[in-house]
Amino acid sequence: MSSDRQQRQQTEQTQDGQQRQDRQQYAAERQQTLLRIVREDGRLDAAGTAERLGVSAETIRRDLVLLERQGLLRRQHGGAVPAESLSLEPPTAERTGYQREKRRIAQAALEHVPAAGTVLIDAGSTTACLAEMFPGDRELTVFTNTLPIALALVGRPQLDVHTLGGRVRARTLAEVDHWAMRTLSEIRVDVAFLGTNAISVERGLSTPDTSEAAIKRLMFSAARRRILLADHHKVGRERLYQYAQLADVDLLVTDTGLSDEDAARLTDAGIQEILRA
Repeated sequence: MSSDRQQRQQTEQTQDGQQRQDRQQYAAERQQTLLRIVREDGRLDAAGTAERLGVSAETIRRDLVLLERQGLLRRQHGGAVPAESLSLEPPTAERTGYQREKRRIAQAALEHVPAAGTVLIDAGSTTACLAEMFPGDRELTVFTNTLPIALALVGRPQLDVHTLGGRVRARTLAEVDHWAMRTLSEIRVDVAFLGTNAISVERGLSTPDTSEAAIKRLMFSAARRRILLADHHKVGRERLYQYAQLADVDLLVTDTGLSDEDAARLTDAGIQEILRA
């Protein structure tokens, strides 16, 4: 073999090796970008990310498969979410994120408070915002499963405020177990304003705690009209215990961060109406 030919082959091999190394480095950088998006946004949309990074959807899918195998994220329909435990549940005092969105959601939900009758308000940070804004100029009987919401409402003289009773969970301050379940089995309210930890097309509504799941399940049964208050960051997520189907929700009040695509998927899965505040 001539020296010129050997030199050409060596040059080609060097170039091929450099190209493979460049591809590997770019893939690693791209995967780090995917992880950053998931951790910062709480969710990654595969199609939108592929367009943004200038690669194919199949490339993003392969990256997500690899990252899921490494335990760094969890794939879901159309994208991925953080690899947090399904039982992860921050204490009430730490649920301070997205306050602007939650207040807009609560403000929009006020339009659905009846002029008279009975109301049920679930535990949660967004429902707590609703309680702060709750009207005091109408005669309503209000049931709630959390002491902070009851205390926020009891000073309004025209409201007749009741708690469900039962064990108070320290993490969420929600009343659960037998006494609360018995109360819910005996009442029927006009409107329930409900919260959730997670919303997904595949599993409906879910929460990390089995006691709260049981209470939330009964809340849906105890209300003629069921209004769910949830910011868009909870969409596409799942927790350990499912307690309701999307078809059980009469109205979802969320924020404008919910995409048209996600809204359509939720409606197709059974939610009867969505209001983006």
